[in-house]
Amino acid sequence: MASSSANRARWVDLASSDAAASRDFYAKLLGWEIEVNEDPQYGGYAIASSGGGQVAGIGPKMSPESPTAWSLYIGCEDAEATSRAVEAAGGTVVMPAFDVGDQGRMAVYADPSGAFISVWQSDGMGAFVSGGESQYGWAELNARGLEKVLPFYKAAFGWDAVHQPMGEGQRDYTTFISGDDQVAGAMEMDPRIPAETPSYWMIYFAVTDVDDAFRRALALGASEMVAPRDFPGGRFAIVSDPQGAMFGLLTMAPAG
Repeated sequence: MASSSANRARWVDLASSDAAASRDFYAKLLGWEIEVNEDPQYGGYAIASSGGGQVAGIGPKMSPESPTAWSLYIGCEDAEATSRAVEAAGGTVVMPAFDVGDQGRMAVYADPSGAFISVWQSDGMGAFVSGGESQYGWAELNARGLEKVLPFYKAAFGWDAVHQPMGEGQRDYTTFISGDDQVAGAMEMDPRIPAETPSYWMIYFAVTDVDDAFRRALALGASEMVAPRDFPGGRFAIVSDPQGAMFGLLTMAPAG
């Protein structure tokens, strides 16, 4: 893996209760071209492509008890070393580093607030394109006790936290910075969210027209979580797909 991708978003994928239905939903909504890997060792995992590159994976859940959910992978050069850093920083290694065929190595962690985050050490797969139409646009941590979690991300991934006021009556927004790059966002979880909802990472996909994509998502069987609305950097909406995975739709305002 090139060092430029270390400690930055490297991949996203969906673990679904009905992978075939999920593939159909996202292909229709985002125009993804999706190809299932026929090699049995990959368990029906599919790669979605858009704009000339790979953008996401979709596969069946590994455990029936697991929720249908999107996962964020952070690039790393040594999954075992990152796992040691995660534990030293107060996180939990949920799945120790393991090989994914000949494509790379991955591990799954829980941060101190309970939010799951994974790492990807690439050996083959890794042509992750982002930022364009129907591609990965942003990731955002919703955490209970955010201030207590920020030191973990600094220690484990080297991320600095920059707080940005969002206006009167609004919670501050935190942006994680790695080098000169903004790598992800974070917010204190809204107290109105039910207490049983654990901390989580939200994946946003970039679209040209949030309102149109939101309407089409609902027509394809998604459920409204947050209707389209403006924020200082653009416009967004959040939906739950037909299998129950939450994700966001995002349009960034033009720079300047």
